[in-house]
Amino acid sequence: MGGQSCLGGGLRSLSAFLFLLITDRSHIWTSCHATKPDMLNVHLVPHTHDDVGWLKTVDQYYYGDRNDIQHAGVQYILDSVVDQLLKNPDRRFIYVETAFFYRWWKRQDSSMKQTVQQLVNEGRLEFVNGGWCMSDEATTHYSAVIDQMTMGLRFLNDTFGVCGRPRVAWHIDPFGHAREHASMFAQMGYDGFFFGRLDYQDRYQRMMQKEQELLWRASDSLTPPMADLFTGILPNGYNPPDGFCWDQSCSDPPIRDDPDLEDYNVDDVVKRFLNIASAQSMVYKTNHIIMTMGSDFQYENANLWYKNLDKLIHYVNAQQDLGSRVNVLYSTPSCYLQELHRANLTWALKTDDFFPYADDAHDFWTGYFSSRPALKRYERLSNSNLQTCNQLEVLGGPTSTNGPFGKGDKKAMAVAQHHDAVSGTEKQHVANDYARRLATGWQHCQVLVSNGLAVLSGSTAQRFYCDYLNISVCPLTESSKKVTQTHTFYLYFPWDNVYKVCLYTTITATITDYNNSNNNILFSCLNPVCCVFRYNASDGNNSESIQPSGAYIFRPNSSTPFLISSTAKTEFIQTSVVQEVRQWFSPWVSQVVRLYAHSRTLELEWTVGPLPIHDDLGKEVITRIDTSIESSEIFYTDSNGREVLQRKKDFRPTWHLKQSEPIAGNYYPINSRAYIKDDVDQLTVVTDRSQGGSSIHNGSLEIMLHRRLLYDDVRGVAEPLNETSAIFPEGLVVRGRLLLSLDRPASAADKHRPLAQEMVLQPLLTFTDGDLHPDAKLEFSGLQAALPPAVHLLTLTQWDAQSVLLRLEHQFQSWESDVNSKPVTVNLQTDKQTNKQTDKPWQKHNLLGVGGPTGGATDQPWRSVRWQVESDTVYINSVTHTHTHTHTHTH
Repeated sequence: MGGQSCLGGGLRSLSAFLFLLITDRSHIWTSCHATKPDMLNVHLVPHTHDDVGWLKTVDQYYYGDRNDIQHAGVQYILDSVVDQLLKNPDRRFIYVETAFFYRWWKRQDSSMKQTVQQLVNEGRLEFVNGGWCMSDEATTHYSAVIDQMTMGLRFLNDTFGVCGRPRVAWHIDPFGHAREHASMFAQMGYDGFFFGRLDYQDRYQRMMQKEQELLWRASDSLTPPMADLFTGILPNGYNPPDGFCWDQSCSDPPIRDDPDLEDYNVDDVVKRFLNIASAQSMVYKTNHIIMTMGSDFQYENANLWYKNLDKLIHYVNAQQDLGSRVNVLYSTPSCYLQELHRANLTWALKTDDFFPYADDAHDFWTGYFSSRPALKRYERLSNSNLQTCNQLEVLGGPTSTNGPFGKGDKKAMAVAQHHDAVSGTEKQHVANDYARRLATGWQHCQVLVSNGLAVLSGSTAQRFYCDYLNISVCPLTESSKKVTQTHTFYLYFPWDNVYKVCLYTTITATITDYNNSNNNILFSCLNPVCCVFRYNASDGNNSESIQPSGAYIFRPNSSTPFLISSTAKTEFIQTSVVQEVRQWFSPWVSQVVRLYAHSRTLELEWTVGPLPIHDDLGKEVITRIDTSIESSEIFYTDSNGREVLQRKKDFRPTWHLKQSEPIAGNYYPINSRAYIKDDVDQLTVVTDRSQGGSSIHNGSLEIMLHRRLLYDDVRGVAEPLNETSAIFPEGLVVRGRLLLSLDRPASAADKHRPLAQEMVLQPLLTFTDGDLHPDAKLEFSGLQAALPPAVHLLTLTQWDAQSVLLRLEHQFQSWESDVNSKPVTVNLQTDKQTNKQTDKPWQKHNLLGVGGPTGGATDQPWRSVRWQVESDTVYINSVTHTHTHTHTHTH
């Protein structure tokens, strides 16, 4: 696409991750309408927010089905918008969800595709964000986010070239914002980031100080400006100003501009708009303000919007002849960002994140951190399976996709990253649809895995996948006399860090009955190390607030949780391999505490459900680990599975918190780990899915396991979070694992970093029936030498028939390990004399690129703008830290 010319194109940055694609920078921003430097410029941004599933499934939303639930049809939105853009070259529109646009695009004829290409080239239709969906920021893992962003951005690049590449990240609906997301967006090369939801106390303070636009320094390990991202907080969430919604779903009056008619209202509309613009300008820093003109699934009849917006621009700007200093124009987020940069101001600096989010005193959106725990686990497992598919497709070669077991492919799990998918904030039938899609994808992927293993092992024996091992069900192993087990370790073994596939190990099983009554004793939980509690959920019927606990909102009716039971039926098991303590606290809560031989990691396997509701109380179940660690009300949680942030009870780093919910207001998302520490000890808990948690008491960590609620929390889903099914008619039963590690703080990261990766990317087991072929290969490794412990192989996937995409990342923060936080060099060069690579045998493949975690997401030069900050001194937990970067830490 090097020769392509576009008016609205933009240069993105590579962040030093892939090859540079040099383009002509002279075309940047030239599609933006002219502004007036001596006036207040109001940028109107027509847009639609199209959830990739929420109240309806993704298919129902696209086709406009089930309008009895919600009137929405994305295909009609895109049809109508394109038609209206062609009628006036001044008009603009932005689009976000590539999952929907891809569906629409592949059904268009060549004439329509040429028309849309022209609109994109001229900057009249602009893509923002560009991922397959607008991902959730609290409950997603960074590896899955990168994959879904790559999928969407690759389609836009392949289809439209440089003109289709988004310059701006656009997360207008997620319920809080993660620092790691901002870091990834910055490393992908976005020039700016806009979002709509902000804690009500934080927003008020920022409005008073004109700090709703800021520079987010989104990593404490990467040298600025590598993870710096200009961030703007939109004024009305993502809705239009009150009284100015002209969609068919709205009831605001249109602009009636015939002066001969009795209901002529132009003067009133102009007056109200000027008042709104003036008020908004008082809480922003420049003479440019932005207004989002659209909302959920709007523009199905785009003529309604554009006809009134044309009039609004005309009549407001006509007032300039009478002395008005307001100029209104069609715009896009990138054009607005350009004007902010031209202002050449300094901006407030932020280094923490935007969690937790509350929209009122008793309305903390911290429940969804844990909602639908089974779906959250299935999403995480599906991500692991997808990485296995990706890697075996490369290692097995072309036969992997077309081999002895048929044609295999990879159905993307990208839609599961949507902010109403893995978040657990959708209707039940939509959650079922997400799970079905993940299951279907895994069925296709199994064919690819079987083909790949056949190539690597030299055996075409049929392979079986026991998908119900979480409940110890595998028909093959239960019925066969002799079974061969295939361990597919697609990442590395923690003890040698070699990317390895152990192909065959014969199972030898001894079944022992441990149900000996002599082992059944009462276990006291009066002074527990780890016990299970419950919060009773608020029903909204109290004097402080009518807000109930729901899919989004966590609001217990008391700050003191109830111990499930002070005693437990207990069994002790000890073998040469493992020691176990099995505890039953009630018919619906049990746990197994497990310690394997030669391991210092304690495994806690919990089973919770069905949660009883006969007392008409919703319940939110936690496990709490109490220790003697002097944590001083400080704890740490990860951000999307990567960097770790410090938290402090009842505290926000950048604004004074007036705490009104002492439990929910202290909950944070935990994607892979949380820990507490003092000068001597650090307790780290590694999770197997995204969950919410906190440290309410000194030396304590609590993690929410399961939620069952009887009331809707009035945030749009219109359904209580009360999961039942044909299998679980009395309520959902969920099982999961936590890994507990106790270490010295100085060396704790050396343990919990690889431990968390092992939990995210778990071994895949396949089985064959009967004896092995005598020539079957027993082991294969994709590495000739081990990767350094600090280096994680994030991605190995087939890019096209000739190219492979490899992503390596440094997995340690710059401050957390004396040994592993140092920069690392990995040599992937081929020795031309021996035709062997010194570290990695990629001789059969061309490397598309090698780089950090976002390599392949964007293939663009470094960002086109730079921003000035007010100070490099930031305040965290009441302690002043001045950043002095002594080395570049490569992530």
